Amino acid sequence: MKQQLEGFFCPALNGRVEYRAPGYRYLPDKSGICYISVDKKNVLNMSDKTNSIRWYQTELEIKNDPDIQIPISSDEIEAVRQATKGQVPEDRLIVMARSRKSTEHAKELLAAQASLSKSNFIVVANKFLTTPIEESMESEEILLNVLALVDRRVGKKWILSMSEKMRLKHPVVRYFYELRCKL
Repeated sequence: MKQQLEGFFCPALNGRVEYRAPGYRYLPDKSGICYISVDKKNVLNMSDKTNSIRWYQTELEIKNDPDIQIPISSDEIEAVRQATKGQVPEDRLIVMARSRKSTEHAKELLAAQASLSKSNFIVVANKFLTTPIEESMESEEILLNVLALVDRRVGKKWILSMSEKMRLKHPVVRYFYELRCKL
């Protein structure tokens, strides 16, 4: 499986990115632990507290993260206006709409992060190998996003067109996105 996955690396990442998912022969019920390293440094490892990637513990941490910029549409502002029956000033409507959307986003991000910590790398890797690359990119699963971002089928134009979507993703996904942008 490792060879199949590494066969999909974009040429510039060959030798720089490495998957390590040690299997435990005597513990078949234990989920596989996944390590993804870049330039011999572990980047994706949920249990490593010395990790340079930020892992969120609470919804408030996500809402207060300055790196996450949540765009608000006029439809979302209108929904808040209707919910408050027009009793709230316009500038406050924007704040309320952003707060609602950031709460939803924080819950989604925490759920994705929690599922990653419980996920079996082999199950997610098999899913990645059997689904179209577009589905892996659009998925809410962090690991699927990472596998897709290092894939050679995702070209430079596609990478650059995703900048808005990447602002809302987990820091690990943004890390691999920035890694691809620098190539």
